[in-house]
Amino acid sequence: MKADEPGAENTDARVPPAPEPAPGSRSGTPTVIVDDLHIIYRVYGAATDAEKGNAANALMRLLKRQGRPQMKEVHAVRGVSFVARHGDAIGIIGRNGSGKSTLLRAIAGLLPPHSGAVYTDGQPSLLGVNAAMMRELTGERNIVLGCYAMGMNPVQVREKYQEIVDFSGIGEFVQFPMSTYSSGMGARLRFAIASAKAHDVLLIDEALATGDRDFKRKSQERIKQMREEAGTVFLVAHNLDVIEETCNRVIWLHKGKIKMDGDPQKVLTAYNNA
Repeated sequence: MKADEPGAENTDARVPPAPEPAPGSRSGTPTVIVDDLHIIYRVYGAATDAEKGNAANALMRLLKRQGRPQMKEVHAVRGVSFVARHGDAIGIIGRNGSGKSTLLRAIAGLLPPHSGAVYTDGQPSLLGVNAAMMRELTGERNIVLGCYAMGMNPVQVREKYQEIVDFSGIGEFVQFPMSTYSSGMGARLRFAIASAKAHDVLLIDEALATGDRDFKRKSQERIKQMREEAGTVFLVAHNLDVIEETCNRVIWLHKGKIKMDGDPQKVLTAYNNA
């Protein structure tokens, strides 16, 4: 399927020749090429003020099969293009609804492009606050299964297990079901599991937002370490200090388009002044 056809899927491929490095990016082998990407998805629209009413009116509309929500199209990403390279840590910033999480999901191959294409060299791994883990299982079982899912063998899992527990800071709760964890504990464990293995491309969506100061510091150090191991990291976070301290490049999204792309200090200054 051609890249510009609707429904084209994320493709694991190198695309010669590579475009020139984007502002703020190191020279190096391209790991992600986003080419004129458009993402459109459909949602159910909310009722208008005229359609809203009390519970009795809502029940009557239901009985009369009226007031059904209308399907609406949302153009979440609009013609985004950039190149990411080995060693890059790229912060994605923007207001709520600007397309940040949608862009990460498209790079991970979880959302098909409406048009345009995403090319990746290696397997992208998406880590988000809502990343799926089995709540009925203990933290220990989730660590083991998560490591296996990332391609580790039993020996590697045993070698990494205690490191993951210590990094997450959940202590004895590792023996309890994840349904007993706070949102912060779950987020820390997910990050600890995902970052225990070197990734070609790691996509982090707000995973650092729920940790305490010590965990944020450790997380930033871990991301820097992953950059040094020639991986590529994308980070979405509302905490701009984390972006500034962690990333060597920032992309500012506004209404689904790139408004600015380059040096973190320059982009963040412009964003704060906007």
